[in-house]
Amino acid sequence: MSIICGVPLLECVYCLACARWAWKRCLHTAGHDSETWGLATAEEFVPVPRLCRYILAVYEEDIRHPLWEPPGGYGINPDWLILKKTYEVTKGCAPPYILYLDHDHSDIVLAIRGLNMAKESDYQVLLDNKLGKKKFDGGYVHNGLLKAAGWVLDAECDILKELVEKHPDYTLTFAGHSLGSGVASMLALVVVQHRDKLGNIDRRRIRCYAIAPARCMSLNLAVRYADVIKSVVLQDDFLPRTATPLEDIFKSLFCLPCLLCMRCMRDTCIPEEKMLRDPRRLYAPGRLYHIVERKPFRLGRFPPVVRTAVPVDGRFEHVVLSCNATSDHAIIWIEREAQRAVDLMLEKDRIMEIPEKQRMERQETLAREHNEEHKAALQRAVTLSVPYAYSPSGYGTFDELEDGENSQQSSGDAESSMRPSGKGKNKESWNELIERLLDRDESGHKVLKKSHTFD
Repeated sequence: MSIICGVPLLECVYCLACARWAWKRCLHTAGHDSETWGLATAEEFVPVPRLCRYILAVYEEDIRHPLWEPPGGYGINPDWLILKKTYEVTKGCAPPYILYLDHDHSDIVLAIRGLNMAKESDYQVLLDNKLGKKKFDGGYVHNGLLKAAGWVLDAECDILKELVEKHPDYTLTFAGHSLGSGVASMLALVVVQHRDKLGNIDRRRIRCYAIAPARCMSLNLAVRYADVIKSVVLQDDFLPRTATPLEDIFKSLFCLPCLLCMRCMRDTCIPEEKMLRDPRRLYAPGRLYHIVERKPFRLGRFPPVVRTAVPVDGRFEHVVLSCNATSDHAIIWIEREAQRAVDLMLEKDRIMEIPEKQRMERQETLAREHNEEHKAALQRAVTLSVPYAYSPSGYGTFDELEDGENSQQSSGDAESSMRPSGKGKNKESWNELIERLLDRDESGHKVLKKSHTFD
């Protein structure tokens, strides 16, 4: 009898929790996520629309006779296209991608397309994960995306090394959209960890642009690699805000109301501080760029504004109830709004008539500010007790860390014994290398063997 009497009370509590959750979500707009961030400059954001066009070019069957090119074209010289891999070549182990040698911008670009909803293999990459399944470099990553990155590196390691050594002044850029953004982020992580396998490439030459990024790495990794990985989010895009693991979303399509109810109760009852301390929780990677071009309770689009930061808390934690949540995920809209934002930035600089010398000084100042902001984010992660986060003061300056990593890679027989052996039959694959660098701890999880420890 007492149980029956308690049912209405539980229903009231549940309804109140749902009402509180819905009220918070209705009042929350995308502009709130980045309202305290600084404005991005043209120098740092200008590569984004160009890389979006390169990603769009992956969808073309013949780049010399394009069918879907955006206004102004893809900006690709077909003679500089090194290779293109389709689903038939990747066998579903990774999304299609192109390798492009961009002489105009001194850049070696590997661009990866987004999710193909008609391909079962893309879903298999997404579903190959569970919470806390893969531990890497002191944090957690998405297992399926890491394996896809390993496959790409197995296939293209030799040619990437050749291009990097042949063009020592070129940057190496990984770019991807949606599913491809996760693979590109994992590529950046693995290459930074094993730069010796690409001719001891300088860390400063490695870049990653994750367009409409998937949540693919734990918070400590997302902050630590903010100097390498840059994530671009258009207004209300749902994917970077979807804290529910990707594999759970696709598994729950036939019981979506159940998932939403559980999500409602969890968001209402679990404080953000506790979420930050969950080491298995995945986040959008690196430095975030948020394109804001709509205002609440107003119709139409406004001139886009790009805000940037390396946030620790408040890192796109709330889904925005918006009719544009899915359209803002489309690469074609992101390219269009990113180009508008760059045009406005360049026009503002032209009106101000900034001299070339002052422009170069501003770039140096921007690099120092980003470095300081990165250090501050690492320190805040320690302050908020983010698992496996460490303070940069323990390693000295970032330059000292860079030199230390280079010395570790260039010395020691143990280190050289882990390098792949070249093009013979005994060549060790990147996936095998990752697995060999992993050891099992007492709980059965895989932990990367590191030369340093985390407190």
